[in-house]
Amino acid sequence: MNESIVLQAEKIASDFLKEQVKASYPIIDKGIINQVCVVETESHKVVVRMNGKDTYASFVKEKWCIEQVAAAGIPSPDVLSIGINDETAYMIQTYITGDNGVDCLVPKTDVWRILGSYAKLIHSIPVEGYGENLIDPLHGRFESPAHAGSDGSWHGYVQHNINSLTDDDRLIELGVISQMESLRVRSLFEKMKKERFRFGLNHGDISLKNTIVNDAGQVHLLDWGNAAVSVVPHGTVIQLMHYQILGLAEAPTKEEFQAFIDGYGLSANDLSGMRQVLLLKAVDNLRWAINRRPDLIDPFSAFAKQVIAIMMGNGEL
Repeated sequence: MNESIVLQAEKIASDFLKEQVKASYPIIDKGIINQVCVVETESHKVVVRMNGKDTYASFVKEKWCIEQVAAAGIPSPDVLSIGINDETAYMIQTYITGDNGVDCLVPKTDVWRILGSYAKLIHSIPVEGYGENLIDPLHGRFESPAHAGSDGSWHGYVQHNINSLTDDDRLIELGVISQMESLRVRSLFEKMKKERFRFGLNHGDISLKNTIVNDAGQVHLLDWGNAAVSVVPHGTVIQLMHYQILGLAEAPTKEEFQAFIDGYGLSANDLSGMRQVLLLKAVDNLRWAINRRPDLIDPFSAFAKQVIAIMMGNGEL
């Protein structure tokens, strides 16, 4: 990490705490997207997370989420301040002593079981709307930006993907889906449109790397930048399925996934209806890549093809 970033973190922390900095160091692993530094003064030890000023709204959302989950009984760092300093959005949090969940000595299945119980609590937090943008912190209202073909609602999201399943669909051209599979997928999405889903808050990136486990075995949940209101418990469960299919380091093993499911209190029957939401997400993400990020078409195509194979009975999950 650039030394100037550490110096900026020191200045942000010193200005807020009104104390001289004694020590500081960057956190540079665990797949962190923001620039993160630990800063120590005479009486405080804090974490300063920073990014471009355009990300300030994300820090507002994270602060709101952390406050809500703390009230629900989920251990999290306290947010001391958020703001913008010299074109940099920042968040100052209390430092949590312990080991990252990836490195902790507590059995990983135990941590995943706790995360399952946390997910259930998170999904019970009162929220309104649908989407990843927190537009009204007072009422916990979220929204998803409208775009061509969708008004930003869940119904619009599903309908957009139904309307995109045409004879000249780019997904057919890419070899992701056949004409026959397209008809079957359309039928699945039509059924989803009529289903009555429950909506709730989703963390968006539940994984061991986003936890700190202290000496007492208490699991603190971190990093709410990907939080969104979506269907629950589907949104969180398919996030883990997604990681498993891709073979990501963040993915739980089969035993850890089962521990998560047990901690939440879900059954095998509950899981059977969630794969269709994973299919919807995979197909929609690919269409986004086609329209906005051509460099991601190949990996998104490969993932969508895997999910389609699973849904058509040719794969396992």
